[in-house]
Amino acid sequence: MLLDSAVTNVEKQVQALTNYLWSRHLPVEPGELQRRAEHLEKKFLENSDSFQTEEKLRGAVLHALRKTTYHWQELSYNEGLSLVYMAARLDGGFAAVSRAFHEIRTQLPEFQPKTLMDFGSGTGSVTWAAHSIWGQSLREYMCVDSSAAMLDLAEKLLKGGSENGKLYIPGVFFRQFLPVSPKVQFNVVVSAFSLSELPSKADRAEIVQTLWRKTSDFLILVENGTKAGHCLLMEARDLVLKGKEKSPLDPRPGFVFAPCPHELPCPQLTASKPLACSFSQAYHPIPFSWSKKPKEEKFSMVILARGSPEEANRWPRITQPVLKRPRHVHCHLCCPDGHMQHAVLTARRHGRDLYRCARVSSWGDLLPVTTPSELLPSPVEDPPES
Repeated sequence: MLLDSAVTNVEKQVQALTNYLWSRHLPVEPGELQRRAEHLEKKFLENSDSFQTEEKLRGAVLHALRKTTYHWQELSYNEGLSLVYMAARLDGGFAAVSRAFHEIRTQLPEFQPKTLMDFGSGTGSVTWAAHSIWGQSLREYMCVDSSAAMLDLAEKLLKGGSENGKLYIPGVFFRQFLPVSPKVQFNVVVSAFSLSELPSKADRAEIVQTLWRKTSDFLILVENGTKAGHCLLMEARDLVLKGKEKSPLDPRPGFVFAPCPHELPCPQLTASKPLACSFSQAYHPIPFSWSKKPKEEKFSMVILARGSPEEANRWPRITQPVLKRPRHVHCHLCCPDGHMQHAVLTARRHGRDLYRCARVSSWGDLLPVTTPSELLPSPVEDPPES
């Protein structure tokens, strides 16, 4: 499809778009912009007497704002840019969303969704990932994207690259506008790398509330594994957990299914040096000439579910790569009490079973202990090495 298109210098465009999407910040809110302007105006007036007119002062403030404020722009995906996005993000997006779906399937193997809605569906990576996990039960995939070119490309991919072929996955429907009626819900609702494309906090709040109303079981939100992406997800998480709709048709409350083992404020953000809570998923990229080696997709996610928190598995989550050393293992954990803990596990202190479990665990796994106190040193003698 890329070869048949008019897109030139594909490799350079793919790299440029990848870098741009990864380094993108959230748009500055009008209130924050106003505060910055007032601060600069006060600073200029205190440090200089050269502003004889209000017009000169305003010009200096605007000049300083342009230099120090991130200039967010909405991306308009035409046919060419959609193809570049496909080459840049289809495989990585598939890997991240598959990891989120795997989290549900691992904890709830009996869950068999029948319907799925994908907001900001792009080239259709969510549909492909969902089909690979729940293809036997899913009967309807609703793909929503504001770009007609993206929807056309996603449909073409499902038809094997042709215009008139048969859809490889039956039951896929495409829409340009998000259905807002809460009467029809979906078992799984997904927004992957899409909330960051919205122009304001108010727009994000409206979309998240709409997506939650459309959710009957799980709402899955995925963004880049950056501070901006993580903050955006925590904003959406708090909106669902604390928000109260005026007349909800589905009164069941929400809780965090994964990755957080709690509904408390994120300890990564409240730390003295805030960090993004992110995860990494290895994958084999689409074998373009410039991209053949295995890659890692770094992403942040939050999975919200309807029901009671008692239904969730409240084991500590490993939030960084596990450091394996001779006779001990370092695990950085997000615990059910809402705190971070750096646990150094040994067979002598914690028992051979837990030590072995930690040693074979990976970044993002759950560690099977019910309370952080179990990670404290215990008087257990060294078990024999084997």
